[in-house]
Amino acid sequence: MKEYQVDLLVSPSLSDPSIFDRAGLLKAILAQFRINRDGAHGTKHWARVRKHALTVGQATGADLLVVELFSFLHDSQRENEYQDAGHGHRAADYARSLRAVYFDLTPTQLDKLCLAMIGHSDGQVHTDATVQTCWDADRLDLGRVGKKPHSRYLSVEAAKHIESAYEWSQR
Repeated sequence: MKEYQVDLLVSPSLSDPSIFDRAGLLKAILAQFRINRDGAHGTKHWARVRKHALTVGQATGADLLVVELFSFLHDSQRENEYQDAGHGHRAADYARSLRAVYFDLTPTQLDKLCLAMIGHSDGQVHTDATVQTCWDADRLDLGRVGKKPHSRYLSVEAAKHIESAYEWSQR
């Protein structure tokens, strides 16, 4: 079993595992993933985003199930590693197709997940703790592409993790 599988499948979740088939979801995502799993938007990125999402989300009161699902799904529909303006919209459509198969979300939770995926590459901030935590988690991993996150695009809680996240994402 690869390192990312151990980290994503075995490490404890802060969300309720009874409403989330993590192993099945990851298997489904990987079966259709079109870009390099070891690339900048691959499984190591998902694992770091998940860690950031759960850490920041626990402090901000975000919906931990939504932020964990975001970590796996937000880049799942990329067609390339570089410019892919439609990947967030495709990820939202994909998430809708997986609802009630691998996870159970209320309509409000699904709306937040889809909004977070659609806007995660736009450089905006959001007043909703769950949506912003999703964006924070992805932005905290910008070090993987040589960029340091800027606090103006992060929640106050996420900004506390800029240095450590930047170092971790460059390893």
